[in-house]
Amino acid sequence: MKHIIFGESHGSAIGVVLENVPAGVELDMDFIRSELARRAPGRNALSTARREADEPRILSGVFEGKTTGAPLCAVIENTDTRSKDYSKLKDLPRPGHADYAGYIHSEGCGDYRGGGHFSGRLTAPLVFAGAVAKLILREMDVTVSARISNVAGIPDPTPEQLEEAVLGAKADQDSVGGCIRCAVEGLPAGLGAPDYGRNVEGVFSQHLFAVPAVKAVGFGAGFGFASMRGSEANDPFCWEGGEVRTRTNHSGGVNGGITNGMSVEFEVAIRPTPSIAREQDTVNLATLENAKLIIEGRHDPCIVHRAVPVIEAAAALATCELLGL
Repeated sequence: MKHIIFGESHGSAIGVVLENVPAGVELDMDFIRSELARRAPGRNALSTARREADEPRILSGVFEGKTTGAPLCAVIENTDTRSKDYSKLKDLPRPGHADYAGYIHSEGCGDYRGGGHFSGRLTAPLVFAGAVAKLILREMDVTVSARISNVAGIPDPTPEQLEEAVLGAKADQDSVGGCIRCAVEGLPAGLGAPDYGRNVEGVFSQHLFAVPAVKAVGFGAGFGFASMRGSEANDPFCWEGGEVRTRTNHSGGVNGGITNGMSVEFEVAIRPTPSIAREQDTVNLATLENAKLIIEGRHDPCIVHRAVPVIEAAAALATCELLGL
């Protein structure tokens, strides 16, 4: 099941096309809307003030509530754009953002408004695609769930700690990042291979690094392996419930690029939002001179809490690929 995301942050709409969707999947639109609502902006002081309904409109691939097997296309309209806030970014790329790289990539012809095709706004159709993948996986008793595991250096923050860290950064005209831990449960042992393109960690990483702001991925203990001994890192095998299991899951359910029957677990690092209100150094691409930039507009002081359903969506799509769907 392949997907391609299209549109720009301040264009008329964004959307996704899903190919090779199995026919006969009942498209639970209430579930899909609930997934999109988890990601949606403008819900509280922790997020951007931009408000979007994020109501998906199905253009093809669904008939009488079920998928047809034809390409499934859905669009989500952009209704709350303020493009004037981004006029200066045509020549002044934001540090940490894809403005300059995108400028070079598009030979100066890209849509710079709101980040264009590089914007986190494009994760809305990704969540739609992931919700469809979750519906398919539900029929196979495979589940995907994620949680915030770190914000601003605070491990497993409480809602109060999350709010304090994010609003504190916002008050300082700054932003914070964090980590999200995700688990895919219900996968059998034996999926994947050690080879390029079939390795479980590789398949997941391809999907995860396509999410804006993801800068690191670690499976199981991840970077923690660097400070472990083998006796600590190894997962002892045991016979439990009529199957081979491991007593711990430091390997994140993967050995040699192949699932071992335990839950596939990984953690991603989300960088702090690049668009901050503080004055920053940049280069004026029109004059090729050093310049100062103060970013205006509506931006998230932290995207970690909104990224949880996005990471789940990427993981669900990766799981479908792993299962040959």
